[in-house]
Amino acid sequence: MFLARLLSLIPFLALPLPSGSLSLSLSQPRQSSLDTFVTSESAVALAGVLANIGPSGAKCEGAASGVVIASPSLTSPDYDYEWIRDASLVNKMLIDRYTQGRDSSLQGTIESWISSMAIIQQVPNPSGNVSTGGLGEPKFNPDMTAFTGAWGRPQRDGPALRATAMMTYASYKLSQGNTSYVQDVLWPSITLDLGYVAQNWNQTGFDLWEELDGSSFFTLLSQYRSLQQAAPLAALYEDAGTASAWQVQADNILCFLQSFWDASSSYTLANINLASTRSGLDANTLLASIHAFDPSAGCDAATFQPCSDQALANHKAVVDSFRSLYSLNSQYAPDAAVAIGRYEEDVYYNGNPWYLATLAAAEQLYSALHTWSSQSSITVTTTSQPFFAQFLSSIQPGTYSSSTSEYGTITSGVQGMADGFVGIVQQYVGPEGGLSEQFDKSSGTPTSAVDLTWSYASFLTMADARAGLVPASWGASSASIPPGACQPGPQPAMVQLTFVEDATTTYGQNLFLTGSISQLSDWSTTDAVALSSSAYPDWQATVAVPAGVSFQYKFIKVEDGQVTWESDPNREYTAPSSGSATIDDTWR
Repeated sequence: MFLARLLSLIPFLALPLPSGSLSLSLSQPRQSSLDTFVTSESAVALAGVLANIGPSGAKCEGAASGVVIASPSLTSPDYDYEWIRDASLVNKMLIDRYTQGRDSSLQGTIESWISSMAIIQQVPNPSGNVSTGGLGEPKFNPDMTAFTGAWGRPQRDGPALRATAMMTYASYKLSQGNTSYVQDVLWPSITLDLGYVAQNWNQTGFDLWEELDGSSFFTLLSQYRSLQQAAPLAALYEDAGTASAWQVQADNILCFLQSFWDASSSYTLANINLASTRSGLDANTLLASIHAFDPSAGCDAATFQPCSDQALANHKAVVDSFRSLYSLNSQYAPDAAVAIGRYEEDVYYNGNPWYLATLAAAEQLYSALHTWSSQSSITVTTTSQPFFAQFLSSIQPGTYSSSTSEYGTITSGVQGMADGFVGIVQQYVGPEGGLSEQFDKSSGTPTSAVDLTWSYASFLTMADARAGLVPASWGASSASIPPGACQPGPQPAMVQLTFVEDATTTYGQNLFLTGSISQLSDWSTTDAVALSSSAYPDWQATVAVPAGVSFQYKFIKVEDGQVTWESDPNREYTAPSSGSATIDDTWR
């Protein structure tokens, strides 16, 4: 108890905690003051992150040096793996703390992760090897060996996020005069990832929730940032042709990103180019905005800066989609903060709020407040007016300087809403300050994976934004959409697959095909691919899928709306790189 009390009195920004130095079983009483809660919980969150980093983290026994496990949970769910996306976001947070001079103890942890990534990049895996798509593999075992089980792969955000974290560290190292570390250690890994991004951004892949195979806003904005941030480093370490090609692809990505905006509904679609009945309202877009924040870019809408009119309109739309979705949100007033989940159609663990999604909603607003303060004004457009009307119903489009009453009313209201999201996390934080993946939509009880590393990192980036501690600029202010029509480059090569299923049916039964990629309807039974019985008992259908894609699938029998699935396990197949193929199966 004495140590827990002592930690609550130490300002979290100056608190260095080596891996495993804090037991998370210490008592962490709830605080009535939000400021006090943020300070004390930040200490717990930093310890929670470090406890999940090998080799000496208190909760990741057996993890190799530098490996960041997603959670120590081994069953229901098993998250004892290193996801490239999660680990990169976590290390970006650590790198910001270290390079801003706030925690010198983190250098070894950061550089161990960098070394481990150089190894993992070379590990052959189900997505390929280092030169044939393997960089898009989403997760690895804690000992850095390949995970070979069935999964939603590839996931193309990992290389971009990893490159972004390493480039942030590279810029710091160069400012310290350490050119050899950048050239010999960092750049070989960075250039592999950037090459992958430039070559593969216009191909579909699984989104950050690992469920939909399509074009993801979070992934593409992360990819754009990585190539745009690379410009000054590429000028030093790459030939002019490569540097120019990367910039061309960055411009193309930025152009393509504009197609996600749904002007009729005033929000950004989380995913496109897929067969899905979802609304597109998704915390994916909140996370995209906060991880693309550039304090020098103002309220630029093209790069979806947190205070841009589109990002603010989208914030309102996403938040409003959860207001009546969870019973625990009924206690909060209209236009106040509520608990936020992934998306309204979510059924994973029965569909609950997530700590990291709720914290992202707060962080976007804190980042917007920082920019408004820096520019001493707020601009309201017809797009963002409904967002601002939550705090001042009479607000009209226009620019309001910091000396106006409108500015004061709006910033006070936005600060209150942001604090409200954090207050919800405070209300439902786990025992001893633990942050799991989710909290129950009715009771608020923490559920799913315990001690989720990304949840802890999200708390720390939120706390930084709340304190006005902003990340370094990455070049968003020089972003420009190419004039004229967008040139996204060639579309993914497609191959023709003919599925043949030997199945006996009764009168009125029909056979359908569904699977893990959009061309197979993303496991939908209502939009599944119909098979022809013209060669009965062989049923068949020909489907065009991306060349080289790995996927899972199953056949179903449908009669009068009743669906019968064939028995487990899911079937698996990897499409050829060109041409066509026939897949022969028998109903089981």
